[in-house]
Amino acid sequence: MLLRTSHRTPSVLLRHLVKRYNSSPSSIDLSKRDTVTIIPSVYELTQDKAHTSETDTSLVSYLQARHLVESITSDDLYEITEPDADVKFKLYCGADPTAASLHLGNLLPLMILLHFRLRGNDVVGLVGGATGKVGDPSGRETERTQMERAERETNIIKIQSQLSGFLNKGIEYAKSRQFPQHEGEVQVVNNADWWSDIKMLDFLADYGRFIRISSMLARESISARLQGQAGIGFNEFTYQILQAYDFWHLHKHHGVNMQVGGNDQWGNITAGIDLISRLQRQTNSEPTPVYGLTVPLLTTPSGQKFGKSAGNAIFIDAKLTTPYQMYQYFINVPDDMVEKLLKIFTLLPLSVIESEIIPRHEQEPGIRLAQRILAREVVDLIHGVGVGDEMAYITGFLYPTPDQPFNDVVSADKLIETFKKSGILKTFKLSDFENIDDIKLSSVLAKVTGNSRREIKNLIKSGGVYLGLERDQFEDPDDVVLFDRENHLIEGKLLLVRLGKQKYFVVEFTE
Repeated sequence: MLLRTSHRTPSVLLRHLVKRYNSSPSSIDLSKRDTVTIIPSVYELTQDKAHTSETDTSLVSYLQARHLVESITSDDLYEITEPDADVKFKLYCGADPTAASLHLGNLLPLMILLHFRLRGNDVVGLVGGATGKVGDPSGRETERTQMERAERETNIIKIQSQLSGFLNKGIEYAKSRQFPQHEGEVQVVNNADWWSDIKMLDFLADYGRFIRISSMLARESISARLQGQAGIGFNEFTYQILQAYDFWHLHKHHGVNMQVGGNDQWGNITAGIDLISRLQRQTNSEPTPVYGLTVPLLTTPSGQKFGKSAGNAIFIDAKLTTPYQMYQYFINVPDDMVEKLLKIFTLLPLSVIESEIIPRHEQEPGIRLAQRILAREVVDLIHGVGVGDEMAYITGFLYPTPDQPFNDVVSADKLIETFKKSGILKTFKLSDFENIDDIKLSSVLAKVTGNSRREIKNLIKSGGVYLGLERDQFEDPDDVVLFDRENHLIEGKLLLVRLGKQKYFVVEFTE
């Protein structure tokens, strides 16, 4: 099902704009064709732009200008992240397998890792296979619900793949945007690999004396829970110790010298830095400085966590949030957030955002130029270069407007190929329908849309069902029209249905 809360276009306009022809399928090269002609192409926004001058500065200062830094543990980071500084970083951020997918909120620390990697530093993505069993109390008022082991193991595999995929797709995205790069290495680890061999008594004997209870109690995530009615369990109380040890393990065995996390992770990050410092002093080894950096909590103007839609997170897994849904989410962000989001979630030059995109957007905000660019960029970043333009193509096809007409010619094969990556194409075999040659169209519509026959019949009677490229209103008040493959399917293979003003269903029929 497709749902969009934006403009709609009268079917009269569509009859003039959408052409149908019978021909063999042609490949879709969206890099050479942009049906949303008013939106600047990637080439226009990035070719010969001022990337080099912007990145020829302290990386931390640059990230602050992009609204990606909340706090740092040392002001030395400004100087040692200068391009001519002889310091190489290996930094990590972690995610516990509390869900099947990372969401938009997880992307801020990952954007930090991507920026550091583009400057030649190595990055590590950590999945909390061990810490996920315990649960992080940071930012929570109550304890997490215990997860079944099988579900957690499945989530671990998925999140490992997502961490690796994002950091690698990010490099391809950077290349496509002409972003200067000195590519560092990527590693993805699971902390269960080292925690599985650690016994509690051994851990307490070796590390317990370096952990101070007073410091643990003073951390905001703990003190807030202690003051609440629910209190806090010993498992969550010790979470900061586990994360601190992770930092120490990665520092000792992998050379990691910086941890990145959300602003609610500040206490856990500083706990790790404190443990590393105490252990270095104990061994009389030469102190190696380690650092922490937190990203801001991104919220909407109403104070809601950004990335939530009607209570549901916007996930980066295409099966949970399709590329099309993600595109629609970003195309509908409010005007007072769009400049900030362009800086956070894209690699477009700051000068282009501030001097080109936003001024043009402010001239005609109704066109939502900045949001359209943002949506294309984020989808390209997360789902692969070119997918953003494909979602713009689909949006233009489904929802052309007078100021954004859809002028491309289409065939069933071209539409099927384009809609496949959107995550919204359904496929049915003709054999899925009993007696397909003698079945009412209302029965077919009920099956492919997931509605009951009564709901479909009521929609038909009220004039709320539209079919085909021209979105012709379907009239069948007596429910007597039989399904006709030749007349109801585009080129005998594709059903395009709109229910009401907003909901689309795109269905491929196969033998």
